[in-house]
Amino acid sequence: MPAKRAAGTRSGDYREIYAEFAKAKAAEQASRCSQCGVPFCQTHCPLHNNIPDWLRLTAEGRLAEAYELSQATNTFPEICGRICPQDRLCEGNCVIEQSGHGTVTIGAIEKYISDTAWQEGWITKIKPHTERPESVGIIGAGPGGLAAADVLRKAGVQVTVYDRNDRAGGLLTYGIPNFKLEKEVVMRRCDLLEDSGVNFVLNCDVGVDEKFSDLQKRHDAILIATGVYKSRDLSAPGIGLGGIVKALDYLTASNHMNFGDKRPDSAVDLQAKDKSVVVIGGGDTAMDCVRTAVRQGAKSVKCLYRRDRANMPGSMRETQNAEEEGVEFVWLTAPKGFVGDTNVTGVKVARMRLGAPDATGRQAPEEIDGADYTEPADLVIKALGFEPEDLPSMWDTPDLDVTGWGTVKTSFTTFETSMKNVYAVGDIVRGASLVVWAIADGRDAAARILQNIDANAAIAAE
Repeated sequence: MPAKRAAGTRSGDYREIYAEFAKAKAAEQASRCSQCGVPFCQTHCPLHNNIPDWLRLTAEGRLAEAYELSQATNTFPEICGRICPQDRLCEGNCVIEQSGHGTVTIGAIEKYISDTAWQEGWITKIKPHTERPESVGIIGAGPGGLAAADVLRKAGVQVTVYDRNDRAGGLLTYGIPNFKLEKEVVMRRCDLLEDSGVNFVLNCDVGVDEKFSDLQKRHDAILIATGVYKSRDLSAPGIGLGGIVKALDYLTASNHMNFGDKRPDSAVDLQAKDKSVVVIGGGDTAMDCVRTAVRQGAKSVKCLYRRDRANMPGSMRETQNAEEEGVEFVWLTAPKGFVGDTNVTGVKVARMRLGAPDATGRQAPEEIDGADYTEPADLVIKALGFEPEDLPSMWDTPDLDVTGWGTVKTSFTTFETSMKNVYAVGDIVRGASLVVWAIADGRDAAARILQNIDANAAIAAE
């Protein structure tokens, strides 16, 4: 891996923690690829990136060609190179890693190739061969929506993206902290799409500012790419005390602050400075929260997780980074309630043990009787995952079929919903998942939309 900045230095700012590869080091790492006959790295990449070939081109110093190959299957390689959990995907399935010799650092090389492409001016705005009259409206400016917009604009389709936030990017902009993904990287790509002819309508909450039915009349097709933003909650005594906040509210406030935006006075509750912080959860969002709290100057930061380290869903690299920065993980613990008068002063914690496997095959946590204790806390952040919002009610679209989990029901192969010319991709279909899966869905759905547009045009011509 590229060198990491020292924990004591990096925990005082929001810059990315990994240094850039030098050209020679990138070539050296890339040359370690064994050019497998069956490249498991490519198989386990949701985008099926042609990883061995662009590694070979990097080893040969042919970086422009390497970038062209990497972006042929990935709309945002500079973003995936930074935030993909490579240890669970491509790098975790590298044959060299499996044989015990350490993985090829695929993500860092992908980041290096893409950053070089931007620096050298190899990345230019989209110039469709022919402009088409067809129009597609995309609801949601996150990775799935933006990936679809890119594919559609390259085909000359007129694209409008609607988003409730004041900046495009979705969770890339407001959910992921700068130390994992510096925001100029996201804004640069959004600006390029806008320069390429994508029309962004921001501060637009569909169902409030725009009726879904009006969007249907305005566009030939609609793509739903809203993601999932409804936070899962706890039901426990004291849950309504001040100082108990949702992870997304906390991260959004922090990212707004790092943009230099003026925040309301109420945002003081979303600051960790000089506070004892307890984060509940074990996923990547929890890791973002604990590491943000460290940078805000928290007095102490603890993460409660009901299983052990081996069963933690978040990236092990992120867990290690957090521990290096002073975060304490309290394994096999779960909250039972919260104490305090008006504001929270502590979390009632139950100690757990792992029992018989549950329906997923993982050992289910069981409470240990009589082992409760109270963890002092001035700020409690709930990072328990996300659920879909009730889109049929919000958008007055009773014909939009959803699953029992509230996700939008689509055809697995066409991304089509129960409504004519309405498609859906990403987390609103899958449930909370990875950015790379949203990108893959967005690209595939855009290709399907183009097929249907062409088919409809052919029928109209007859």
